[in-house]
Amino acid sequence: MLCGAGWTGGKKASWQRRGKPVWAADEWKDIATREEKLPVKVRHVDAHVPKSQANEEHQNNEQVDQAAKIEVSKIDLDWQHKGELFLARWAHDASSHQGRDATYKWAQDRGVDLTIDSISQVIHDCETCAAIKQAKRVKPLWYGGRWSKYKYGEAWQINYITLPQTRQGKRYVLTMVKATTGWLETYPVPHATAQNTILGLEKQILWRHGTPEKIESNNGTHFKNSLINTWAREHGIE
Repeated sequence: MLCGAGWTGGKKASWQRRGKPVWAADEWKDIATREEKLPVKVRHVDAHVPKSQANEEHQNNEQVDQAAKIEVSKIDLDWQHKGELFLARWAHDASSHQGRDATYKWAQDRGVDLTIDSISQVIHDCETCAAIKQAKRVKPLWYGGRWSKYKYGEAWQINYITLPQTRQGKRYVLTMVKATTGWLETYPVPHATAQNTILGLEKQILWRHGTPEKIESNNGTHFKNSLINTWAREHGIE
């Protein structure tokens, strides 16, 4: 530690004492820079004195120390919490909105240290997960056996549902339900367009489950248009 006019020696010693960096070196560097331009006086106040022997100077020093500790601790904890939530939100999004334990494992496998509590909070506040839960409550077209003629994975029901805009600007979720089993795939998008529909079908169905024989939807323009019709015809999809 440096005191008094000792920063001059500290500056010459590259801000080290006995081979170790001095405490608060950046602050002392700043003082040294200011000292070159204007006269500065620094006094050391002994903080380790009994309260019975403390004078006004000691009391003032104690008040400043306590105030600094409280404010810094609040700021540090707040930023630490926000930073962990940011990482948890990133892991949850990047892992395709998996559950708590799956998101935790996904992060651990990639060297990201998260707590279960932060992941749980992110999942609880996730608009996409809320939309997925809503989609699972919708009765699929296969209900009642109307698509029973199709074999496993050969037919899908698709639709768009809306949700509050996410931090990534996505307001819609393309939901894709396998007709014979009710298996759900989802694809969040900023706009319900034909191009986004094709991207969702390719990434979530064709790449994962193979090309289906039939896709059924409502007659929205994002489903019934020349771009979708051409794409379906090229893939042999009804």
